[in-house]
Amino acid sequence: MECVSPIKEISQINAIKEKLQRQSLRDYLLFVFGINTGIRVHDLLSLKVSDIWDGEEVREFLTLSAEKDDSPKVHYLNQQVKNALEQYLAGGVFHGEDFLFKSKKNNLPITRQQAYRIINGAAKEVGITEKIGMHTLRKTFGYHAYRKGIAISILMDIYNHHTHAETLRYIGIDKDEEPYIKVDVNL
Repeated sequence: MECVSPIKEISQINAIKEKLQRQSLRDYLLFVFGINTGIRVHDLLSLKVSDIWDGEEVREFLTLSAEKDDSPKVHYLNQQVKNALEQYLAGGVFHGEDFLFKSKKNNLPITRQQAYRIINGAAKEVGITEKIGMHTLRKTFGYHAYRKGIAISILMDIYNHHTHAETLRYIGIDKDEEPYIKVDVNL
């Protein structure tokens, strides 16, 4: 497996979002959901409409069943994710048991390979030259969360990492990189 990079430039993130939004609201949602939650691709593709929609509105939190003996992981669905979900759900007829990222060919979710093609293709089309894959979404989430002041211990928990160094390496933080972190409570 090749090592992929996070997308560090906000302008590149926005370019991918614009491209995917024009291409497909499903594909746009996949990207927005991934970079704003850090959820594994397997978990993303397994999501059903009922996981994120209570019948009237988008849920504030998504709870994913745990691996092994860990407690369930709870992910906050921020306004970017909520807006993308509302836009996507408004564009079709969805039932609670439908997969959120449903294939156009059948009632199954898109495959991991199709998700890769969507994200990698969009990245290439907007001029990103780094290696991009499905872990790019998780790494992008972690990189920007860390740069905005989220504690490394919280990211370690999200990624199930055991050391700070492992998490910093995973999210693409270079030891020579500018050490300034934005801690903005924006009260």
